[in-house]
Amino acid sequence: MARLFADENIPLEVVLELRRLGHDVTTVGEVGKANRRFPDAGVFLHAVNDCRTILTKNRRDFRRFHRRHPTHPGMVLCTEDFDFVGQAQRIHDAISDISDLTGLLIRVYRLSR
Repeated sequence: MARLFADENIPLEVVLELRRLGHDVTTVGEVGKANRRFPDAGVFLHAVNDCRTILTKNRRDFRRFHRRHPTHPGMVLCTEDFDFVGQAQRIHDAISDISDLTGLLIRVYRLSR
């Protein structure tokens, strides 16, 4: 299973469901940066230093990091989705069969209605 670093914009319910599905997920809050306006560059560097795939909804900034630093430990960019369990399942489905997420940018979208 994947080692993920969840940005502050990822709901706790998604994190908990990903853990239930077997993923090793650490959050910005768990590293002492909650509600401190932890910059995206800090999120990126923490994930790189801890070899964790970034999980975020901040698509614009992290696409830029992806282009500038192509050897990052992976990125999963999500859209806003209030079906937290469903979103976690879609993330799980998107990454579970990939043995090495290094350098990959994976997009996970909410389902259309």
